Amino acid sequence: MKEPDNITEMKQVLEAALLTAGQPLSLDDMLKLFAGRMERTTLRMLLDELKQDWAEKTLELVQVATGYRFQARQQFSEFITRLNPERQPKYSRAVMETLAIIAYRQPVTRGDIEQIRGVAVNPNVMRQLQERDWIDVVGQREVPGRPSLYATTKHFLDDLNLRSLSELPPMDDFAQSEIPLDN
Repeated sequence: MKEPDNITEMKQVLEAALLTAGQPLSLDDMLKLFAGRMERTTLRMLLDELKQDWAEKTLELVQVATGYRFQARQQFSEFITRLNPERQPKYSRAVMETLAIIAYRQPVTRGDIEQIRGVAVNPNVMRQLQERDWIDVVGQREVPGRPSLYATTKHFLDDLNLRSLSELPPMDDFAQSEIPLDN
């Protein structure tokens, strides 16, 4: 195929790339499709048009932390999971509390998490979250012992369909919760 020379052809190239990509595509990735002949503003306009084109279909174009992807609309997820009846991992309360603390207070050390939760953090909890690629070590605190600082990853945001941490529910939503996130 020759280089796309009109908006329809450009949208078709974008659509094909997004539908076949195994992970979200960043703006930089999508600009490569056009050999550097496209401005970011034009690309964003085309993405907005694609989003509108798919507004009444079963898939939707969404922006997540690492880029854009097509995904099935929420109302079809129950049916789609029947194709891959893998059991979703069940996470313990300790894992979820630890993840919530990291997400809302990052960067934090294990000591910070233990102080907030009031109990020791099992190494398996941290390992589970790191294996899932939801948290990672982002540095060390400049104190004796230089403990690791943990923060959430872009993969965590992608899995929750978030573009940034600012889209997490406000802390006020957890006022009735038993999770002691507010000190």
